[in-house]
Amino acid sequence: MDTAIQSKVNTWLEGSFDQPIKDEINKLMKENPTELADAFYRNLEFGTGGLRGIMGVGTNRMNKYTVGMATQGYANYLKQSFPNEQVKVAIAHDSRNNSRFFAETTANVFAANGIKVFLFEALRPTPELSFAIRHLGCQGGVVCTASHNPKEYNGYKAYWKDGGQLVPPHDKNVIKEVEKIASVDDVKWSGGEKNITIIGKELDEEYIKMVKSLSVYPDVIARHKDLKIVYTPIHGTGIMLVPEVLKRFGFTNVTIVEEQSKPDGNFPTVGYPNPEEKETMSIGLKKAKELDADILLGTDPDADRVGIGVKDNHGEWVLMNGNQTAVLAFNYMIEARKTKGIAQPNDMVITTIVTTGMINEIANKNNVACYNVLTGFKWIAEMIREKEGKENYVIGGEESFGLMIGDRIRDKDAVSAVALLCEMAAYEKDKGKTLFDKLLDLYAEYGLFKEDLISITKKGMDGQQQIAAMMESYRNNPPKTINGSDVVELLDYELRKGKNPQTGKEWAIELPKSNVLQFILADGSKISARPSGTEPKIKFYFSVNTRLNNRADFDKVNKELDEKIKGIINDMKL
Repeated sequence: MDTAIQSKVNTWLEGSFDQPIKDEINKLMKENPTELADAFYRNLEFGTGGLRGIMGVGTNRMNKYTVGMATQGYANYLKQSFPNEQVKVAIAHDSRNNSRFFAETTANVFAANGIKVFLFEALRPTPELSFAIRHLGCQGGVVCTASHNPKEYNGYKAYWKDGGQLVPPHDKNVIKEVEKIASVDDVKWSGGEKNITIIGKELDEEYIKMVKSLSVYPDVIARHKDLKIVYTPIHGTGIMLVPEVLKRFGFTNVTIVEEQSKPDGNFPTVGYPNPEEKETMSIGLKKAKELDADILLGTDPDADRVGIGVKDNHGEWVLMNGNQTAVLAFNYMIEARKTKGIAQPNDMVITTIVTTGMINEIANKNNVACYNVLTGFKWIAEMIREKEGKENYVIGGEESFGLMIGDRIRDKDAVSAVALLCEMAAYEKDKGKTLFDKLLDLYAEYGLFKEDLISITKKGMDGQQQIAAMMESYRNNPPKTINGSDVVELLDYELRKGKNPQTGKEWAIELPKSNVLQFILADGSKISARPSGTEPKIKFYFSVNTRLNNRADFDKVNKELDEKIKGIINDMKL
């Protein structure tokens, strides 16, 4: 074994670690030295979003010690940032294995540092944590979740006082403080239990009231209260609030997918608890078909992402992708508010650079300001903060099945999204249409936009290096044409520079630095390359579009765009 790795292993074997941890290390040393090396070859990085990794022993794993050291660093930064205040934090967790343990560990470390802690009594959706931070006047917060990752993973997301995840300068400053915690002996593990307050039902009630206030057309729901809704929480936290929220909205015909209703960190009915995946939503699709439902909805384990299923133009059940869902939601919030007469001249919406450009088209045509930010809801939250008091935020969202409606929370919220999507289905039903009909209408008006995503994982110790090499290759030797169309814009968000390779013209990109490359083609296609910040993975986003002159041509034009995306992928050898 590498000497640096062996040194780290020895530190754990000889240091102030629980005996079961040491026993597990000794067992791995004998039975699986490769696994042991992977567990210790680096420190699990506290990135700009916090921690995420496989659970287990070692510096490169999610465990009591990596969580405790991260919390100590974050506690130190909070106390430095608010020196004359009683610092308060809220803590929540999802249904994953060890999530409650990690949440309690986090609470104990904060409390031992003299910080006032509000700890949820049991699992709760991530968006409720964002709401709680704002509602309780906290300076920060943490939710223990790995979102939609496989069951082996867990994570730790850190929030700031506005209820959004950490952004500059706080993200980098917290990282520096976490990196200063060199040993588990630097962590205050206990002694402040009196600083912990358990919260639950009273916060649920306030949050539900907030979500209910987002409804635009309660009278339409009253006319279609028996809308047939099928909902699956996919063994996650959505079960805690979604059924009650739908009931409060006035919906009376909600079927919960029984097989996936119980919170369970093993996610027994799915391989990957992600509502983007057809296999994950298959039980719900079967139930929706059986009941001839109007809409199917699924939320991921921490209930911040939503997937929906509807009947298409042939009466077949299909899953909408995140871009299609976002288009419907943005359009509804703009259109319905205007129809009802509650739209304001300073209304604004926010989307991200890798999300469909169709949202920009809809906003522009309706004279609503639309801002494009970097990927991640923390940037949407930051833009709201920047425009607060000057512009009226209505909705934000991105392609990864996330929506954030209203500004009372500052992270993506599948609970409110489920309720509003059901209201949207009722709104269209009131006009004798389905959500898919509405999507076709929008395509006919704004053009047919088609998106796809490829995610390439590079596992092992050299995975990150392979991904870095791919990005450097694109950065230093960008293609001049892709699939027969000239690259007319090369946008490098790491260097914060844009360039037209055809003319040589350059310009500055005003967004913060981020390791993203985009190629804009002469035919309107957009390709984005973005490494993950939490996994050894690189994502390629593809967006193409064309006119749809007649709704009847949808299948034919949709297929042509599919072929165009395939051509781009083949040309880029992905």
